[in-house]
Amino acid sequence: MGIVLNHMIVPAADKTVSAEFLAGLLGLTAGEQAGPFIPVKINKDLTMDFDDRNGVRPGHYAFLVDDDTFDAMLDYLGDNPGIDYGSGLSGGWDRQVGAVGQGRTVYVQDPDGHSYELFTAVP
Repeated sequence: MGIVLNHMIVPAADKTVSAEFLAGLLGLTAGEQAGPFIPVKINKDLTMDFDDRNGVRPGHYAFLVDDDTFDAMLDYLGDNPGIDYGSGLSGGWDRQVGAVGQGRTVYVQDPDGHSYELFTAVP
């Protein structure tokens, strides 16, 4: 099997709000509370568990996605003008899509300051 990342704990100010933010961005659904966590199942191998017990420590999470998922995410951002996003480190939150290799990339900031990077080609 090799090594497969199975789950991550994401620190949040409000685990429900943070889980629903990521789920909405990726076109997924936040799960029911499991112990102290609100899970978002990313795929068959990875779940992100949102936890609000220990305060926020903003992180960076990067996702390789297909073009359809990327386009749906851009539509979601267009429907939610209060969400900061941009083309990358040099462009900041310029509400633009960047390029990575032969693909596209965008960075999205969640309410807790986490940076979600979505790209369609491996950098």
